[in-house]
Amino acid sequence: MLCHLPKIEDENLIVGLETSDDAAVYKIDEKRGIILTLDFFTPVVDDPYMFGQIAAANSLSDVYAMGGKPVTAMNITCFPNCLPLNVLTEILKGGADKIKEAGAIVVGGHTVEDDEPKFGLSVMGMVDLDKVTPNSTAQAGDLLILTKPLGLGIINTAVKADVASSTAAQEAIDTMAYLNKDAAEAAVQVGVNACTDITGFGLLGHAYEMADGSGTTIELWADLLPIISESIELAKLGIIPAGAYNNRKHLEGKVLFDSKVAQHVEDIMFDPQTSGGLLFAVAEAKAEELMELLKLHNKTECAIVGKVKNKAKYPIEIF
Repeated sequence: MLCHLPKIEDENLIVGLETSDDAAVYKIDEKRGIILTLDFFTPVVDDPYMFGQIAAANSLSDVYAMGGKPVTAMNITCFPNCLPLNVLTEILKGGADKIKEAGAIVVGGHTVEDDEPKFGLSVMGMVDLDKVTPNSTAQAGDLLILTKPLGLGIINTAVKADVASSTAAQEAIDTMAYLNKDAAEAAVQVGVNACTDITGFGLLGHAYEMADGSGTTIELWADLLPIISESIELAKLGIIPAGAYNNRKHLEGKVLFDSKVAQHVEDIMFDPQTSGGLLFAVAEAKAEELMELLKLHNKTECAIVGKVKNKAKYPIEIF
């Protein structure tokens, strides 16, 4: 769809539409750029305050994925007139608290009436131009590090069907609401070659964008993926969100699965994530240092999950 838009040519546009990246980066002087992003969606949890927190964390993640720091945010809200206004208040409060946690400020926004609630943010961040981490600059030989466990979409689907345990539901909420700030700061300190955040297209969809943009092949190691444990059993039972099937269809012919990879693990890799983790492509010589920093500062499970290779027949290979 975006291919029908006119191509933007501006010498100050460092990252635009061409690479399906997480956010735009616009140069403002010789050393700095601004990061611009926008995201919003329908509730993934019943608690309006937690929904606000999760939606804000998800919107902020694009700034972290580009190597920057969020500065300002504007609310984007759709709200039905059949719900009490205190629900809207709680959503906005949740978002504002998460923005404050990120060290940014809310500077306004806009609300429209709609049939169902939706909430998110337009976020502006700052980045040093020599620290921008688009998804299109992964290099052959890089190792891949994932900073949050997979399975969020499956858990959320199970919660709606009332078949998830309270423990798994809370783990998913905590994971979604957790900022990618700590992971991003560790990556900036060490220096990584490329990054993307794992959201609606699932691990494989976003890994494909990295492979396609950088002209490489991404190899992932199924046995090393961090996964919320209960999502494994739920996936075996076939509790899979519709988005996972859409992601699989979109990547048809682009992913090679080794025969030893189980069906439920495939499903988890296609599972759409809400406010998922960051996927870093980092030089092998720096990977151990980055993992040590993540173990010290990042509060979600993280792991080395694969490597970047020279371009092969398939953009994504799973072993």
